[in-house]
Amino acid sequence: MANSRSARKRVRSSERKRIINQIAKTKFRTAVKKALLSAENGSEDLPLKISEAFSKIDKAAKIGAIHKNQASRRKSRLIKRIKALTSQEQIR
Repeated sequence: MANSRSARKRVRSSERKRIINQIAKTKFRTAVKKALLSAENGSEDLPLKISEAFSKIDKAAKIGAIHKNQASRRKSRLIKRIKALTSQEQIR
């Protein structure tokens, strides 16, 4: 348990930040899953889903929920996976 006044305040502010970061991470993970699902199904709204996922990842990086390099890496890997999925669809 925090003893000083500033330590108690730090606990409160850390909890607020943790919740905000958790929300941002959940939003971008959901957007990534939707984009991948759209790629698997060969949906026409794939560019929109990719754009939305990129936006959510960038917003998470902007508020500090994830590092900017991690955001770049996640976007790169997302596109790589989508290209692999769409090329499989074209082969079928």
